[in-house]
Order: sequence, then C-alpha cells, then structure tokens
Amino acid sequence: MFSRNEQRLLHHLLVFIAALGLAASTASTALAASFNTTGSMNAERVYHTATRLTNGEVLVTGGENPKDGYLASAELYDPATGHWTLTGSLTVPRIKHDAVLLQNGQVLVAGGYNLRSGPLASAERYDPASGTWTATGSMATSRADFLMILLPNGEVLAAGGGGSSTSAELYDPATGTWTATQNMPSSSFSDAAVLLQNGDVYSPSVNLYHPATGTWTTTSAPPVGGSPIALLPNGNVWTAGSLQGESLYNPSTNQWITFAPPPCTTTQQGCESAAMTLETGMVLVAGGITEIPRTYPAQPIKQTNGFAAVFNPLTLTWGKTSSMKQSRFLETMTLLLNGQVLVAGGETFEKSSGSLVPISSAELYTP
Repeated sequence: MFSRNEQRLLHHLLVFIAALGLAASTASTALAASFNTTGSMNAERVYHTATRLTNGEVLVTGGENPKDGYLASAELYDPATGHWTLTGSLTVPRIKHDAVLLQNGQVLVAGGYNLRSGPLASAERYDPASGTWTATGSMATSRADFLMILLPNGEVLAAGGGGSSTSAELYDPATGTWTATQNMPSSSFSDAAVLLQNGDVYSPSVNLYHPATGTWTTTSAPPVGGSPIALLPNGNVWTAGSLQGESLYNPSTNQWITFAPPPCTTTQQGCESAAMTLETGMVLVAGGITEIPRTYPAQPIKQTNGFAAVFNPLTLTWGKTSSMKQSRFLETMTLLLNGQVLVAGGETFEKSSGSLVPISSAELYTP
C-alpha cells in the first residue's frame, strides 16, 4: 500500500502524464491539418458555383475554359468516393452566376454571363432526385457578379450586379416568380453577402437588407477590405482585407475591429482568394495572386499561389497551415458534412504559356 504522500505524488504524476498526452494530441491534430488531392472535375472551370446538397454531395455548375468556352455542364462530387459524376446540364451556359440551395433541396441558379446574350436574367432549378434542370421565372433585371441569398422564409434575395445596378428582387419558390423589393442604397458589383443571426442580410458594399420590412439600411463601411466575407459562430462578420489589415463587424453594436492580415499577405501577394468558416469557428483562407516584379516590360508577372492560413476570431490572430497542393485563384470552397473543405477549380499559372489557365483539379482540407 502507498502512503498518503506517495498517493498524492502518484496522482500528480498521472495528471502530468495525461496533460502531456493531451498536449501531444493537440499538437498532432494541429500538424495534421492539411490539404490532400481528391478526384478532379470532368471539366476545367473558373467563375463556376459550388453548392452542397442535402445529401452531402456538392453540385458544381457552369464556368468557362478555353477549350469549351462558356459551360452548361454540371457535375456532382461524392465525398464518400472522392469522385465527380456529370449530371444534367444547365439550360443556358453561364459564368459569374449564382446558386442557392432552396429549402426543398433543389438548387436555384440565376443570372451570370452568356457569350451570346451578355448579362442574363434567366433562372433555372436543379432537382437532385431526377438530376435535371428546369427553367423557372426570369429576374426583372439581368445580373452578373451579384449577391443572391436564401432568406429565413424560404424566398431568395437577388440584388446588384454589373457595378451600376441598385435594383433588388425576391424569388418565391412556390410560384417560381420574382417580385421587386426596395432598391439598394448604392450600386454593388459583388456577390459577398451573409445571412446574419437576426435574419437580416449583410453585404459590405450595400450593407443591410431587412426581409421583415423589405427595406435596406446603410451601416459604416469596412475600414479595410470587403471580400470574401464569412459569418462567425458568435454572429460577427469577418471581411478579408489587404496588407493594411482585416476587419471584423459586430452587427449588434455596428462597430468594426481591425487586425493584422494573414502572414501570407505581402505588398506583392494576396492569399485570400476564397474563405470558409470551419466547424471549429475558425476561418480558412487560401489561394491568390503573387506578383513577380520585372524591369522589362514594367508590368509584373501575375502568378498564383497555394498559401493558406487560419483565422482565430477569439484571439484575432492567424495561424499557419499547410499550403494547397496546387496554386489557385478564383477557386470555390465548400464545407462538407464531415467538416472537411472541398476546394475546386479556379485558375493556376501555367509556365509554358506564362498565363493563368482554368483547372479541373480539386483537393480536401482536413482541419
């Protein structure tokens, strides 16, 4: 039998060993966070959309590449197999369009550009049960690079686009029709928008839309940055920035906080082409453009990078993480049901041509 002092020492020793094990486990988990290659899409795509379906698969639509031009094709990513499968094609080829998962599990795609007609007003719906697309009511205004978001009542808000439009409208899935709502306070050329916890829609360029009243109000603009943006678990909104810093918006106080950019941001480089809030509450950013200076010609060479970083909202600090397997710009990020993030497509720098080219490759980030 141990004496009381020996028992006490043994207890402290066991606690210490357990603490070491927890620390080692935490360190191991942090080191394990990485990007790994998964199946490639059937087509190279940039300016496409990616939407997670209710069954956990990811639907990718449209985009473009030099070989095929503007794409009408769509495909599904199965996280269980890591493979992509072609599904029904869009009724209209589109780039810079938007996609929203409706409450009934279907996907609404609207707007964008088409080589023949320019900006599009048309919209269509994808039925995962049949794998087919059906045309639905067109918007009153042609839009590309616009914000489109699902509201709590099941309707969809579409607003802005093209840099000069201030119009906004609502889509009713029950009737398949669009109805005008109040114009935005100012024009928007951005698809950056999040649904706040109170049901309002926030966009850095046009600020707040209130579905209950169908009206817009303005708030103070971000001190720096503005896109991409991400909603945090505490209800605040993170907005990407530049070397001058990043911004965090508190909707309840209408106050902004600024903080340092990720370590991969420099005077000649950005690494926040895409962003995603992880299940941990942290924000993953990855990809961007790196400018390589040269004396002649004077314009720098624009190459892509695969750098990534993770933002901790609790400490307003950035942590390093592994780089992507392929450098990218304009890629899509989708949070999967298992907590991983699917990164797909975009552009990469091709040395042989000295230019950016669309790619089909995809990879998974495991936190």
